[in-house]
Amino acid sequence: MTPSPVLLLGGTGTIGRATARALRAAGHSVTALVRPGTADEALPGCTLHRADVTAPGAVAQALAASGARAVVSCLASRTGTPADARAIDHHAHSLALQAAVAAGVGHFVLLSAICVQKPRLAFQQAKLAFEAELQAAPLVWTIVRPTAFFKSLSGQVARVQAGHPFLVFGDGRGTACKPVSDADLGRFLAACLSDPARHNRILPIGGPGPALTPRDQAAMLERLTGAPVRVRQVPLALMDAIVAGLSVLGRLSPRLAAKAELARIGRYYATESMLVWNAAAGRYDADATPETGTDRLEDHYAALLRGEAADDRGAHAVF
Repeated sequence: MTPSPVLLLGGTGTIGRATARALRAAGHSVTALVRPGTADEALPGCTLHRADVTAPGAVAQALAASGARAVVSCLASRTGTPADARAIDHHAHSLALQAAVAAGVGHFVLLSAICVQKPRLAFQQAKLAFEAELQAAPLVWTIVRPTAFFKSLSGQVARVQAGHPFLVFGDGRGTACKPVSDADLGRFLAACLSDPARHNRILPIGGPGPALTPRDQAAMLERLTGAPVRVRQVPLALMDAIVAGLSVLGRLSPRLAAKAELARIGRYYATESMLVWNAAAGRYDADATPETGTDRLEDHYAALLRGEAADDRGAHAVF
């Protein structure tokens, strides 16, 4: 695809901002559909179209105003709770796809998640439902399923810097991922528009590797700080008890039901690797997980420790 107008959804998140920069660097003109009240400086170099993405007609109006020939969506529910997932991960995307097809858009790039390989949670089911709709639509599509983000693995840097222990679930060796930076992921998403090999494909993607366990992350911080890092193991049975208790209480309170879902999400990420699932072998496969970019988590940790970087983790905060 030669440089052309692109409509960006979910552009104000950290990955969305990185994707906007990558799209502009590739020569595309970018219109971002953003929430009402978003400041002009939120996305430098982009045209902002302010509207509620869940409102019927919002994406159609943005497409008409921009003349976009492609849609790139970094949109995702903030919490992953069932109502949020239905509204954003599925419904808002369905509306966007309908508008894109009606407007004759040629390509729709979706940022999904690698965890939909083993769907047990509401947001995973919502993402898969839209993935199926997108694959059936009469346009070129690309579905990108990234592994863990730097920001989702950075919550304990300040803890360790303050002298607190590094927390792991179980023994800290049962899960692994190939962390990817916002910038590298943004460049990968932007390149999907111009690379025919990425068209009509589901693309799992990680950072440059190797695959890292939580224990590896603790070891990184020990090297960078030059001081021993205490590791404290959190029993998985404790998480199971929390999930069970909140699930029972959630029958009485919608607020507690939402907390129970958040606990289930935490339990999932504590026990499942963010790598390609090898169904034939019945295991996660680091070697089968593709890599992109050059940014490494250890360098990001070093920048955080020096105060040269900050993480806007939002719903990605675990600790």
